[in-house]
Amino acid sequence: MKKLQYHKLILFTVFSLTVFANSCSSTSIVSSWRDPAKQIHASDWKKVLVVALLRNETNRRSAEDEMVKYLHGKGITSYSYLDENFNRKDEQALRNKIKKDSFDAAVTMRLIDVDKEKVYTPQQYYMYPMYYEDFITYYYRNWMYYNIPGNYTITKKFIIETIIYSIQDDKIIWSGITETYDPKGVKRLTNEIARTLRNKMQQEGFIEK
Repeated sequence: MKKLQYHKLILFTVFSLTVFANSCSSTSIVSSWRDPAKQIHASDWKKVLVVALLRNETNRRSAEDEMVKYLHGKGITSYSYLDENFNRKDEQALRNKIKKDSFDAAVTMRLIDVDKEKVYTPQQYYMYPMYYEDFITYYYRNWMYYNIPGNYTITKKFIIETIIYSIQDDKIIWSGITETYDPKGVKRLTNEIARTLRNKMQQEGFIEK
């Protein structure tokens, strides 16, 4: 009975660690910069343009939709604001348009690169629990083991640049570069980046807590 309970405990521990590992964010900040003279308060911004510079149109829209959720009704997606009737090649027209429409800021997300890394996981040995009740049990428990052979896995690292512009001041006020390993879709990627960057901005004092 004790042996059975011990094995159950081992299985439960492994399961708990697996769930915990899967729930952790795979996104980390590589570098960031902020305007030292700028601090954002909740009431400062009323209207924010959200732009995801991704080649795939579906991914772009999905990323912008997710980013808007974090702005609590103040964000507007670029795909809905700059429709097919607007001439995107006219730089001055865009500058005039966003100022005329009273945007306070613009948040941009751009995919810089996707790196593929080949990672080798060495062979792992797992020993069975040791018991000292008698010699036979002790002997067999110590020499019997199972192993998992070594293998190679390919991981993808997405490098994303996020920049916040003040429209009224016409300048960058915050920028950061993140790395995310093997994100499970665009929504998961965007959510992880948004949470990670928001925490970083609050720690820096850029965003009022």
